[in-house]
Amino acid sequence: MRYVVGYTANARGGDAVNLAVALARRQGASLDLVMVLPADSPYNGVYPPEAGFKSILAGQVAAWLDEGLALIPADVPAKAHIYRGDSEAGVLINAARDLGASALIIGASSAGLFKRFSVGSVANALLHASPLPVVLAPSGYSRTEPITRLTCAVGTRVGAEGVLTVAVASAKRRGLPLRVVSLIALGNNEAGATVEDAKAHLRAVVAASQALQGSSLEKQAIDVVVGSGRTIEDAVDALNWKKGEILLIGSSRLAHNNSIFLGSTANRILRALPVPMIVVPRNYVGSADDLLQTTQIPVVDADGPREAKK
Repeated sequence: MRYVVGYTANARGGDAVNLAVALARRQGASLDLVMVLPADSPYNGVYPPEAGFKSILAGQVAAWLDEGLALIPADVPAKAHIYRGDSEAGVLINAARDLGASALIIGASSAGLFKRFSVGSVANALLHASPLPVVLAPSGYSRTEPITRLTCAVGTRVGAEGVLTVAVASAKRRGLPLRVVSLIALGNNEAGATVEDAKAHLRAVVAASQALQGSSLEKQAIDVVVGSGRTIEDAVDALNWKKGEILLIGSSRLAHNNSIFLGSTANRILRALPVPMIVVPRNYVGSADDLLQTTQIPVVDADGPREAKK
């Protein structure tokens, strides 16, 4: 299994590498650091490029990639790659396909609420077009130990059991505790759902997931938690987030099949979230191994070589 890391030579790139190491260690995966260079074009500032410019730029990028590889512990296989293209997001998607990656990992901007998440142009493009899961590292993410718990955010719309099915399989594959959460905003300007409604909905979704997964699967306990607050952001803050945790969330119904589209509620969750987030495409059909490598699910109430490709 392989993960592509969209690497940049700054703190955001370091955050992405740290999270990639944590995921790789949990999954036994290898990493591919990818930096994107602009394609040569007659519309560039200087065309044709001045003599020696391409080699100087490629040399600098190779040096940055060496710095990125140096952040990765020896127990995690990693390679570095240089790709060219006009769209960084598009190039990262193509690189992930070329390399047979299971997910794309990127860092967030440091300008978010409480310096957590702020989605820049590249992340925004990936979150509205990627055909494979996108993993976002919050600003300042420094943990490289394996992921310790998976939380799955479940909405109130039809199809919520789909993302839970992915979450159950992903958690089981690596023995991760699984928590399923629903977030309720109780403010005057928010929807009129209640905590009781949310708990009933979560139980129904877990039951539907149980039915979909059949009787040959082993039992797995799932914590069912409802977070509430005046706003969705307050509801996120009200939950207890553990170190080493990661949130799994599905795409909006507006997404094309097998593609990501981050909805408005997920965007609000992202602004307040203190842990990494995985966004999976709509109707995602990748194996559980692709992310984190059941009879009945009891419900528990609870508040290699390192080289540069040029």
